[in-house]
Amino acid sequence: MATQQPISILQYHQRTKHFLDHYAQGPGTLDWADQPDPFRRFEGCTRFQLPLAGQVSFPDFSLLQQGETIEAQAFSLKSLGLLMELAFGLSAWKQYGGDRWALRCNPSSGNLHPTEAYLINTAAEDLPAGLYHYLSHDHVLEKRGEWNTLPEFQGLLIGLSSIHWREAWKYGERAFRYCQHDIGHALAALSYAAAIQGWRVEILAEVSDADISGLLGLDREQDFLPKETESPDVLCRIQTGAFESASGMGSIDLADLAIDHWFGKANRLSHYHHYQWPVIDEAAQATIKPRTSEHCEPRASDHRLVLKPASQPAVDIIRQRRSAQQFDGQTPLALTEFFHLLQAVMPCSQVPFDLWPWTPKIHLFLFVHRVEGLPPGLYALPRDPERLETLKETMQDAFIWEPVDGTPEQLDLYCLLRADCRKAAKTLSCHQGIASDGAFSLAMVAEFGDELENEPWRYRRLFWESGLIGQALYLEAETFGMRGTGIGCFFDDAVHEVLGITESRFQSIYHFTVGKALEDKRLQTLPAYFHLNQAE
Repeated sequence: MATQQPISILQYHQRTKHFLDHYAQGPGTLDWADQPDPFRRFEGCTRFQLPLAGQVSFPDFSLLQQGETIEAQAFSLKSLGLLMELAFGLSAWKQYGGDRWALRCNPSSGNLHPTEAYLINTAAEDLPAGLYHYLSHDHVLEKRGEWNTLPEFQGLLIGLSSIHWREAWKYGERAFRYCQHDIGHALAALSYAAAIQGWRVEILAEVSDADISGLLGLDREQDFLPKETESPDVLCRIQTGAFESASGMGSIDLADLAIDHWFGKANRLSHYHHYQWPVIDEAAQATIKPRTSEHCEPRASDHRLVLKPASQPAVDIIRQRRSAQQFDGQTPLALTEFFHLLQAVMPCSQVPFDLWPWTPKIHLFLFVHRVEGLPPGLYALPRDPERLETLKETMQDAFIWEPVDGTPEQLDLYCLLRADCRKAAKTLSCHQGIASDGAFSLAMVAEFGDELENEPWRYRRLFWESGLIGQALYLEAETFGMRGTGIGCFFDDAVHEVLGITESRFQSIYHFTVGKALEDKRLQTLPAYFHLNQAE
């Protein structure tokens, strides 16, 4: 019998597309009684309680919007607690009848939260040196490992991983895509949380997945249940300004950080695992990243937003972010606010894109429904001006590519078609009204190109970049009293047909929408950590 060839990442992407007449493979039913536990715990670890930030009035979100320099805060357990809380912690609880569920500062497809965060500390004097897992439910650090001798490296590293099973429970084979979206959102949330304290996030682009797995203990099979393992995604250094002069800003000797003593076993997330999705494991295998020589420094820019920035505390904006479930279908967005939102997702040094050292690969195609002073229609926003001609050659010949008057500098927005696109936007986004009832919706179209054949691990980065864009839209929309929602369900090739895409050179990988949200009055909202006070 011939051995079956492992799936390539391009084959995975094609296999997991939704079509107008059928959806990608997913579970036939959902066993709600066996929904994966959204909180990973390591039993048998020493726990260190992080302080909750409480009310924090400084800085205003405007300082982040304008790229202003914020004085770096001293590194301490308090500042570390603020970082983890605003990046990965709880933002609120919702309750309906006897059901209660947590919301977090980093959004997730289906609120399933496959992303796990780890911290390597060699510097904080009020936290023992070691490797920690962050448990958002209790706002604690679980000590997973320590060293016999303190490493030479001084500083703070954050590692992110994904539990693919959490997403696959609901979304089946397409879940690998959604896990990568969530990593992008988590990176952006980390960037905002760091910027509030005058810190920056640096992606350690050169490290391999094997490096991350060994460093975080993800390769310790004895510590995890077989179907609930974690896949390594990304490792970041937090630049606080306190340690960089001592340790330098070059590459880190990861061998120096190898843990000598391990603690804890991962909790069980589900009991039955009724459905199996081996193609997800194949996709993860196909996109394993090796070590590379691509160390990049963050870029500098004088980019500024044109609109009068929001004066609300940045902490409040982060905590109040929600995914809209329904829009009113009426409220328009001011043209200046629309321009502001688009300028906020352009590549520059502004948060969260200051952590992204690579050339942008994501371009936006917008279905404009209710923007004052802008005719309804289909618009294009190339995020790399050098790709404009290629996009024109790829898309429909009938598109007019007319520059929009009055756009701010560094924002090249083009009208492709003047028409009422509400019905098309709704249909393309799996018949979801949120795509047509807001002020606008958009498709994030990624450059696939030949590099995915040679370096398939870059596939994951495309989704990370789209997550950065989504998180920026989420927070910026909140400053106008509007709300956003990420849309992972769309008919891939139907979108391509509308745009005129006939080859895999460009692919739509994420949709998003912004509008005036309708609040569900049946839901009760509870403070993020009210349960900790009850325990006391």
